[in-house]
Amino acid sequence: MRKWTFLMLCTWLTPVLQRTATRLRAPISVNKRVAIVLWKLATPDSYRSVAHQFGVERSTVGVIVIQVVHAINDVLLPRIIRLRDVDETMAGFAALGFPNCGGALDATHIAIRAPEHRAGHFMNRKGYCSIVLQALVDHRGRFLDIYGGWSGRAHDARILRNSGLFQRLEAGTYFPRRDLTVGNVLMPICVVGDAAYPLMPWLMQPYTGQPDQNRAWFNDRLNRA
Repeated sequence: MRKWTFLMLCTWLTPVLQRTATRLRAPISVNKRVAIVLWKLATPDSYRSVAHQFGVERSTVGVIVIQVVHAINDVLLPRIIRLRDVDETMAGFAALGFPNCGGALDATHIAIRAPEHRAGHFMNRKGYCSIVLQALVDHRGRFLDIYGGWSGRAHDARILRNSGLFQRLEAGTYFPRRDLTVGNVLMPICVVGDAAYPLMPWLMQPYTGQPDQNRAWFNDRLNRA
């Protein structure tokens, strides 16, 4: 992580994490609290190891991790993960060959150490235990929406149908109303996904099987987007 990124994180989180000094002791600084948590999240070190490295008690590390993670969720999530300039995003996807597109949808597996008695519940098709993160990103790969927590066994389509993103896209409230006429059909702003997702008026997936030349051309544009 670059130094300016770290300092910016501390600046954004200071209003939530700043503690006042008491007559008994001075509070741990925001910079140190953020550094402790970044180190714990980025490494497999134990609480005892992190506590020794930063010169604090092991129990203090546990408290700080919870406090800073909550602060990140409350302060940074709506600041970083949000719907951006729709016109800019659509222009970016159009440059990739897919017009009237507002985002690219996919899911990724995050490896976990599952409880022994429930390992089978988290085992994915690739043979390891995971939870799934569904993400909608813009043409530059920036997060527009995230939804996580499902076990690795869950199908991408099932996760989508249970997400708030699905409800908003289905209701037509996520994107502004911008229809594109394709032939005799009005096409709303759509998102693109792979064949694991269902075909919807607002979700375009590739053709499967042995597509003809036109369908292969469509698949190529969609895959680039």
